[in-house]
This record gives sequence, C-alpha cells and structure tokens, in this order.
Amino acid sequence: MKKFLSSLVLAASLVAGPALAADAPVDVSQVPKGFSAKEVGKSYSIATVVKVDGIAWFDRMREGTKQFAADTGHDTWMVGPSQADAAAQVQLVENLIAQGVDAICVVPFSVEALEPVLKKARDRGIVVIAHEASNITNADFVLEAFDNLAYGAKLMEVLGTYMKGEGKYVTTVGSLTSKSQNEWIDGAIAYQKAHFPKMEQATGRLETYDDANTDYNKLKEVLTTYPDIKGILGGPMPTSAGAGRLISERGLKDKLFFAGTGLVSVAGEYLSKGDIQYIQFWDPAVAAYAMNLVAVMALDGKADQIKAGLNLGLPGYTSLTTPVAGKDKLLYGAGWVGVTKDNMEDYNF
Repeated sequence: MKKFLSSLVLAASLVAGPALAADAPVDVSQVPKGFSAKEVGKSYSIATVVKVDGIAWFDRMREGTKQFAADTGHDTWMVGPSQADAAAQVQLVENLIAQGVDAICVVPFSVEALEPVLKKARDRGIVVIAHEASNITNADFVLEAFDNLAYGAKLMEVLGTYMKGEGKYVTTVGSLTSKSQNEWIDGAIAYQKAHFPKMEQATGRLETYDDANTDYNKLKEVLTTYPDIKGILGGPMPTSAGAGRLISERGLKDKLFFAGTGLVSVAGEYLSKGDIQYIQFWDPAVAAYAMNLVAVMALDGKADQIKAGLNLGLPGYTSLTTPVAGKDKLLYGAGWVGVTKDNMEDYNF
C-alpha cells in the first residue's frame, strides 16, 4: 500500500504508538499510545456495520478491524448484510444492541432507516461512530475521510477534461439515501455547471445498490436510450467494474469515458487497458481503524479531545477538521487518492 505522509506532531497528551507489522494493511507507526485494552484497563467490544458484506471495498475494511483487534487487544469485528438492504442493516444493529456491545461503527446504506435504531443504541449507552453519513443525527461522532463536495468536484474535473468539456454524462449512487455518495454527485454537478457548461446530465442519478452487475445493466439501459452519452461518473465503487465491462464489451474505449470511486483490485484490468481512465478512493482499512480509535477515545472518557486538530496518527487522519458550522461532531480527514494506469501499481488493494 502506498504510504501517505503523516504528521510527526502528536496530541500533547498522547505519545508514540505501536510498531507496524510488516504485512499489516494500515501504517500505525505514528498512532499515539493510549488506545490498547491494557492501557485503558478494559477490552471494549466494538462492531463495525457496513452496507454490504462480500464486496472488495468492505473486504478491505474488515482487514482494518482485524488489525485493530490484533494491535490493541479490543474485541473488534465487522458485519454487514449479504445484499445492500436497509432493513437488513437495521436488524444487524438490533442484534448488536441485544448483545450489549460497547460501541458500533457504522457505514449506513440508508441514514434515515438507521436513525431510530441508532437512537435506541445510544439510549442504551452504546457509543455510535458513523462514516459516509454527514447528515446523521444519532451518532456520537461522524468521521468522514474528506470533504465530500471536493471529492466529487475532482471526479468531474477529470471526467470533464476527458470529455473535452462537452456532451452528455450519467451519474451513479449506491442509494438515493446514501448521503456521502449523493454529496459527491452534488459536488460534481456544481463543478460541471461552473466549469463545463456545455456538458449536461442525460438522466437522473442511477441507483445501483453497490452491485457491479446492477451498474452494468443500468448503464446498458441508459446507453440504449442515450447512445450519445460520453461520460460516466461513478459514486459507488462497483460502478468502476460495471462501466469498465460495458465499455470493453461495446468497444467504446476513447468514446465513453469514466471517472469515479474504485479500487485497483476491482477496476485494475479496465484501467490498464484504457477502458476507464481514472478512479478515486480512500483506504477502507484505514477508515475502519480510524473509526475504532475514535470509539475507544469516546468510551475511555476522552470525547472532549475528539475535535478539530485531532491527530490520530493515521494516513489522511493527522489533522481532523470540522468545517461545517454548528456541527462540531462531524470531522473530516484528508484521505483520498487519484489513480490512473500510470500509478495503479502503487496500490495493492
């Protein structure tokens, strides 16, 4: 995994962290002390609940939760429904409440669907840390990897350049209720209107349920209706594979362009052949580790330290910000990277 630069300045009350295992996915060499079960005097049970289990993105996130358990001695694990389904995710949270876990880290499929059950969790004294959910109410803290609007704007900057600033494009989201992905698209459309006025959306946002086959089929339908589309901007990670497959099968290389969220392990074959041009991502393993660190801080009575300027010592999370007025529990890192065929070999996930 490509190493990001980490600040060497640690919070005044926290010093020197654990050594990084040679084969560990997350560089924790700059993580401060004070997080292990031995140091806090208790092994906390912390579950990470994701949108859907069994896809590459959340497989990588599981690696972060496993490493956190190994590094700290806390009981941490990941669960998710077999398909992207709001009701199934709610039931998983209900099960965790019944188990009496100490904290839940959650990546919501639908914020609205989860709000009541997360309120129930918090009423029971369970700490809730959310990710990809900037509008959520029932969470102690929300940890975003970056400014969502800026992330989407960068995707459009790249896509618009490949499209030479004109023509029709389509956008995808895992769900119309997935807050962060919709913010990415909001940022992308705002950038398009400001910088590429000759471009236009062919249709509304395609809801693809974080499934590459659904992406492929919906994009194929759109291409039938709008054969002149020139661009695809993908919110969910699987769109990179669905779009790549479609472009490859139809021989649309250099005619239909793609920029969106993806992973090299999923989209690499299409990047290398030039079927798709650009993917952006943040490391889900690092995001999982960061959420668990914040959960331990909250459980250990250090919630007052979870604020702007907090340095978790992780790549992309060395100086958290709180840029949204009136939302001091909504924290942003700076953790995205952009990848083309020229630098894809720098990433092994």
